[in-house]
Amino acid sequence: MAITQIAPSTHPLAAYIHGLEQGGALLSDSPTNVLEVVGILKSYGIVLDAYATNLKYTAEFQYLQFFPFFKYCNGEVTLAKLLRHWWHDRINYEYAEYCARTMIWHGGGGLAAYVEGADFRQHCQRAIAARFRYDPFIQGLHRIFPEFLLEQTRFSAYCSGLGQFWTIMSEMFLSLSDRYDNGEIQTIGQVVDHIRDGLVAAAATPITYQVSWGRQSYPIIPPEAGLTFLADTAIPYVEAIFFRGTPFPGTVSYNAQAYQIPFDQTEFIYGALYADPLPIGGAGIHPTLLMQDMTHYLPSYLEEIYRQSDRKDQDQRVRICESFQKSMFCVTTAAIQGLAPHGLGTSDPQEQKANRLYLEQWLTRFIKSRLETVNR
Repeated sequence: MAITQIAPSTHPLAAYIHGLEQGGALLSDSPTNVLEVVGILKSYGIVLDAYATNLKYTAEFQYLQFFPFFKYCNGEVTLAKLLRHWWHDRINYEYAEYCARTMIWHGGGGLAAYVEGADFRQHCQRAIAARFRYDPFIQGLHRIFPEFLLEQTRFSAYCSGLGQFWTIMSEMFLSLSDRYDNGEIQTIGQVVDHIRDGLVAAAATPITYQVSWGRQSYPIIPPEAGLTFLADTAIPYVEAIFFRGTPFPGTVSYNAQAYQIPFDQTEFIYGALYADPLPIGGAGIHPTLLMQDMTHYLPSYLEEIYRQSDRKDQDQRVRICESFQKSMFCVTTAAIQGLAPHGLGTSDPQEQKANRLYLEQWLTRFIKSRLETVNR
């Protein structure tokens, strides 16, 4: 790694900037951090695969179903599955839908631009006409309220796009766990390298979406739309879920006169990198669903780490959230490295200056995050 030739940064988080310039990560390297990150990403990878499967199923097979009672069954409706569902012994797919809706609300990227464009509307009109060909009531409703079914289709498009994104991320995290088990992954730097290489390899993977009736298919996001994994799903996902998020209900007032929520969405700091882990487990807190899902798939070595705490299993969801935040700072490091204007190891002073400005802009967003907390 090249030695930086420009003056030291005066940024409040300058130590992290210099660390990134020298090939480091946002999360400090230690055997415990490696174990936590790999272990939680293994659990997360299993849960993501389930989320992705259901999102893609609902987008394709539950398209414009107004009362999708069995959408969480993935096409396999049995009494045993229904009983587990009613007993809440199941994956909480509601969290996946929350992420899709949050991405729609915050927007950003090519997918957001496409679903507001003329091409998308034309494809939607053909699919809607075919879907309700023999339903004059819905046809009339569509003429009176032309945006209603279009908005439902936008949500389906985001479900499909997010499902495709999560499928790739799930495979990436599970292969990381396999490499760790084989002794190939021993440092946080190697974790970041694995994720960065995976993001780069999948960057141009096309994002497409179509629905079918009978033998006829109707494209909603055709290949010609040019949407890809990195630019149109990964980056908007990081922005919407890692950074902005939505306020946890019950923890702040949604009353506009209380001024507890920023008026400008770009100022939101409720994402995974900022969230206080303590509310996790409370009713109405969306990440609680994710943390609960991950409790079922924790590797034994991570469960043992959690049992060593003073509270044993009593604060497991909180500990999972803390480990999850550590892992997300590793994912963010990989994204920062991959999107840098020049290789962070460059020895050219002009390229170093461009990288320095780029890194300072990133780290400014981390000032109020839990970056320093997870590194204590």
